[in-house]
Amino acid sequence: MSISTAVAIVLALLSTTLTNLAYLREHDAAAALPVLSMRRPVHSVQLLLGDRSWLLGFAMKSTGFLLYAAALALASLSLVQSINAGGIGVLAYVSAQMSRRHLSGRELSGVIVSVLGLLALAVSLVGGSGEGGHGSTAAILLWLGASGAVALVVLLVGRALLGLAVAAGVAGGLFFAIGDISTKLVTQGGARIGFLVTLVLGYTLGTVLLQLGYQSGGALVVAGLATLLTNALPIAAGTVVLDEPVPGGAYGGLRVLAFVAVTAGAFLLAPPEDQAPT
Repeated sequence: MSISTAVAIVLALLSTTLTNLAYLREHDAAAALPVLSMRRPVHSVQLLLGDRSWLLGFAMKSTGFLLYAAALALASLSLVQSINAGGIGVLAYVSAQMSRRHLSGRELSGVIVSVLGLLALAVSLVGGSGEGGHGSTAAILLWLGASGAVALVVLLVGRALLGLAVAAGVAGGLFFAIGDISTKLVTQGGARIGFLVTLVLGYTLGTVLLQLGYQSGGALVVAGLATLLTNALPIAAGTVVLDEPVPGGAYGGLRVLAFVAVTAGAFLLAPPEDQAPT
């Protein structure tokens, strides 16, 4: 494993820790505010920016993003994203220990699967890992466009069927995934700096939707669903549209197994069994 890959792993772990702590803080702050509405965007933004607790959470998440972007400049999207996904399991366990809360059977399974995925990923790095490929711009635009379209359908149709909390979590996760993929593209430089537009749109819409969802459901329901999609889709995009190489032989099989494990771990942690969607 190269030094740059090792640095990327450390940055990704720090990023996912800050980001997940920020989700919890933002949820508690947004849930205590008057009703936020996309029909009154200026008023809603003023409410959020006027709350110091929410601002601290947003600052933590912004710092996590900078660390994430730095990691992407050193390693492939699928590798960095899988570290983020596996890090959720570690964070869930540590958070439960600090709050003296027992993990449910589902959560404990998610932690174990995520950690095993991280271990498998670490071993697979012996087979090599680079910054990743570039892929076809047309295929990337199609992927991002389809993700945005699905997010809008979920908002328009899913809200009535699933409730605002679930719809906002799913749609927010889709937009965050657009932002994550766009971040990798921007770090490649050249004409792909233009993906800064989808980066800003993705993260802005994702953040707005999560705040709306936080007022209707628990942090682990909204942020858990968002995190599941934010982790799974960029990992898939790294291989499908960015042409990121996977090592051959046993190391390649182990790498694929690691990607599946960390995604499954995130799914098990995304919402707990005792929290029903509202």
